[in-house]
Amino acid sequence: MNRDLYIDFAKGLATISIIFIHTAFWSGQLYIPAEVRVFSLVFDVALFYALSGITSGSNIEKTLYRLLKLQITYMIFVTFLFFLDYFFKVFGLSFFSLEWLQSFYSTFGSKYSAINISAEPQWQNLGNWYLHQYTNADTFPVVMGSFWYLRVYFILTVFGLLILRFFPKHINWFIGICVTLTLLFNIFPEIYPSGQVGYVAFYLCIFLIANKMRGKKIPTKIIPVLYGVVAAALIWMFWYYGNEIFYKINRNKFPPKIPYIIWSLFSLVTLFVFYNRLKITKENFITYIGKNAIFFYFAQGISSSLIYFLVAPLKDNMPWWLLMVLIYAFNILIAYAISAGLKKVDDLGWKILEFLRRKTAAKI
Repeated sequence: MNRDLYIDFAKGLATISIIFIHTAFWSGQLYIPAEVRVFSLVFDVALFYALSGITSGSNIEKTLYRLLKLQITYMIFVTFLFFLDYFFKVFGLSFFSLEWLQSFYSTFGSKYSAINISAEPQWQNLGNWYLHQYTNADTFPVVMGSFWYLRVYFILTVFGLLILRFFPKHINWFIGICVTLTLLFNIFPEIYPSGQVGYVAFYLCIFLIANKMRGKKIPTKIIPVLYGVVAAALIWMFWYYGNEIFYKINRNKFPPKIPYIIWSLFSLVTLFVFYNRLKITKENFITYIGKNAIFFYFAQGISSSLIYFLVAPLKDNMPWWLLMVLIYAFNILIAYAISAGLKKVDDLGWKILEFLRRKTAAKI
């Protein structure tokens, strides 16, 4: 079976969009207007859950193996990140001073400034990362700030697998349950649960709808209707919440509430409209990113942290739009280089694990 390059292409575009979001909402807070930051959310993380739904099946062994492999790759990455962060602190304390490190970290703003800088490794942080409790990585704050997606992905994939495997004839019922829960949480915000429930209710709905779309094509005559519904929803949102809701889209993303859900409809409809309609016949830079999306996702957290140190001295010396274009392009290039390095780190990590497996499995 030939690989569907459209899926890789869509993943690549979604990944590039995430890089733009983190360019705009992290270091971009120092110079990019709020309007532009909000527009960066048009193509957001919901696309990844939809693409996951399209590519997921009911094979338990295959799906659990994929999740286990992802967890191990994730653990290799955060182990590498932990020592990178630790050795940088040791370097700073050994060759400079505590004041220098504090000044360095102050570039990220007071919210992410390191408070307890020590030459002693904070092993509890590594343990927390393994268990998907994303305590801050001082040297690379964007990494853990963007990892909420991964925890929801693991939970959502397990629930989605259970539904696809054991309730294949009742998927519509589960979509209805997810829609009902999402509406209830938003109509009665006092009952909106903390934790992951709100995230999973909405994104599992997207996952299951996308799975129902697998192999199908939206009829051409339906496309104007879908975009008309999206336009009507946006008009209602601004009428009901007022124009100020535009500046609060990101606040309504964590967890997803009605304004953010409406805001994400355009990207989801566009994804499904072009699915099985846009044919990608040759591999290219975008499909390469899509094939290696997880490494780019890891890499962009590091690169989006590093670009702070370009933004700080340049933000007052050129127009914001020119700086944004340059920083965004540079962020993609850095993420590309880092992702290549992370793939090598991942390969090394797997080789070490295989070596340990052979040694521990050997007869004494």
